[in-house]
Amino acid sequence: MRIGVVPGDGTGPEVVAEALKVLDRAARRFDLTLDYEHFDIGGEQYLRTGAVLPDGVLDSLAKVDAIMFGAIGHPEVVPGVLERGIILRLRREFDQYINLRPVKLYPGVTGPLAGKDHRDIDFVVVRENTEGLYVGAGGFTHRGTSHEVAIEESVNTRFGVERTIRFAFELASQRQRRHITFCGKTNVLVHSHDLWMRVFEEVGADYENVERAYANVDAVCAWMVQSPERFDVVVTDNMFGDIITDLGAAIQGGLGVAAGANLNPEGVSMFEPIGGTAPDVAGAGKINPLAAIGAAGMLLTYNGRPEAGAAIEAAVAEVAGSLPSLAAGEMGMQTSEVGDRVGELISQ
Repeated sequence: MRIGVVPGDGTGPEVVAEALKVLDRAARRFDLTLDYEHFDIGGEQYLRTGAVLPDGVLDSLAKVDAIMFGAIGHPEVVPGVLERGIILRLRREFDQYINLRPVKLYPGVTGPLAGKDHRDIDFVVVRENTEGLYVGAGGFTHRGTSHEVAIEESVNTRFGVERTIRFAFELASQRQRRHITFCGKTNVLVHSHDLWMRVFEEVGADYENVERAYANVDAVCAWMVQSPERFDVVVTDNMFGDIITDLGAAIQGGLGVAAGANLNPEGVSMFEPIGGTAPDVAGAGKINPLAAIGAAGMLLTYNGRPEAGAAIEAAVAEVAGSLPSLAAGEMGMQTSEVGDRVGELISQ
């Protein structure tokens, strides 16, 4: 496999280094050949050159099998420049139309929900990843005046909605519970989520073995805290997916274990920890790398090496359950030591 590596900003390079360390251990155990191509993309590069994505980067990334991504964001760069110019652009350019976020509380990890353990929190969020409010449609009139109007348009296509929902039903049909929930807001978003609801029901008719349900996003947020065990697969749009997956990270023990994938099942996919750059602890060796390592496991799983991916997830679960706290700086060991421990478990 040829892997494009984008460490990014802040603590991104630290956690990606540990992810690559673990990938190398998995490669030795499962007889894989992994070749890395590193890309200098992020805030420092932008401040040096003025280019968000340097010439030729997209062409080069198009030739890899998968992308291992760290984090993007810089305190000296206006918010939105790097996020739209790098993360959202990569998702669109490579048509990574599925954002996949497992929400799983590992055994031994103490989450914030009283009375809930690993048997209660084990579901997956399937988020549409290229449309909705994130397409950048809209604009201003009378900007900077007292009559200013700002418009942000949500763009939802039948094609984009259907392929996302069908992916979610396929996933649900392969899981033990075979249950899917559409998270929407049909009582208010009467155009876009009417489309989502109709497609959800139509596609669902092809999967008689999958039980389906609908819940307003308000209820989903409440139930994720009160009764997360009711969820198995959750499918939703871009904006709501962005929000509820951060809530999912909180109930599974924090951003330190929250891994995610931006999938194009027919093309180049990108794998990343869902946390930010954490510039306040960058370079201190305090950041938890388990989310990035888990993302590396997903990279192998969704690129035809499921046994290697499963080995990484099992090692991550064991290490996560042994740490005194998953909060950055309270792991009881350095970032590199966490990566070493995961690697040792894989090599056994």
